[in-house]
Amino acid sequence: MTSTLRSMLTLACLLAAFCTAAYAADQTGTTNDTPTPSLTATQIVERLMQENKKRAELLHHYEGCRHYSVDYHGFPSGKSADMTVATKFDAPASKEFQVVSEHGSQVLINHVFKKLLETEKEAAAKETQQQTALTPDNYEFELLGEETVSGRPQFVLKVTPRTKNKFLYRGKVWIDAADFAVSRISAEPAKNPSFWISHTQIEHQYTKVCQFWLPKENQSVTKVRLGGTAKLVIQYSDYQVQGAEDLAKFSSCEAPPVATACLKQ
Repeated sequence: MTSTLRSMLTLACLLAAFCTAAYAADQTGTTNDTPTPSLTATQIVERLMQENKKRAELLHHYEGCRHYSVDYHGFPSGKSADMTVATKFDAPASKEFQVVSEHGSQVLINHVFKKLLETEKEAAAKETQQQTALTPDNYEFELLGEETVSGRPQFVLKVTPRTKNKFLYRGKVWIDAADFAVSRISAEPAKNPSFWISHTQIEHQYTKVCQFWLPKENQSVTKVRLGGTAKLVIQYSDYQVQGAEDLAKFSSCEAPPVATACLKQ
C-alpha cells in the first residue's frame, strides 16, 4: 500500500470530531413553537449547554442502523467500499456495534470503517466529551445571523477551536431556535492529521426523532495533495429511542427494530 493511500485512510481521525458531535447532540426537543427573540452568541451557547445537560439525563438508550460508504479516486487507483452496522447506545457513554454486511475494498473496510468505530468509542469517553463539547472552554463563538431551515428558525454560529485537538473542528453550526439543539454542522478539522491531506470538508445533519435530535447524515470530502479525493458518507436510520420517561419499552414513534431493518439491507 502506498503512502498516499495510507494517508487517505486517516479519514477515521478526521471524522472522529463528528462522532463526538453525534453523541453530544443526542438532544431532546421542546413544545415551544414561538420563535425565540434575538440573543447574543453567549446566551445561545448558555442555553445550548443547559439543554444538553437535560438531554444527557433524559436519553437512556437508543438503537439504530448506519450505512457507511467511501469512494477514493486518484493515485495510484480508485477504491470503494460500503458497510452496514447495527448500533446500540446506553447512557452515559456505552456504545456497541455489530457489522451486518460489508462489500468492497478490505483495506478501506479495515482501516477506515472499523477504525472509525474504534475512534467513536474513544470520543464517547467522559474526559474526551468534556474536552470537545460545544462550550466556551473549547470554542470561541460568533453569531453570524439567523436562518429558517425546513420551517424552523435557526441561529448560525461561527465556531473557532481554542486548541488543535483532533476531535475539534472550525466552521459553522446551526442551532434550532426552539429546541436549542444542534441541527447542522459545516466545518473542517481543527488539526490536520497528515501532511498528505490538503483539505477536508465535513457536512453533518441531524433529524428530530420523537423528542430527540439524532444524527441523520454525514458527508466528508478529503483532498490528498497528490491529486486524490476521498468521499465518505454515513447515513443513519431506523432509530429506536428509550428515554427516562419510558424505561420499560421503546417510545411509540420509533422505526422498525434495528436488527430487522439492518439485516434487510
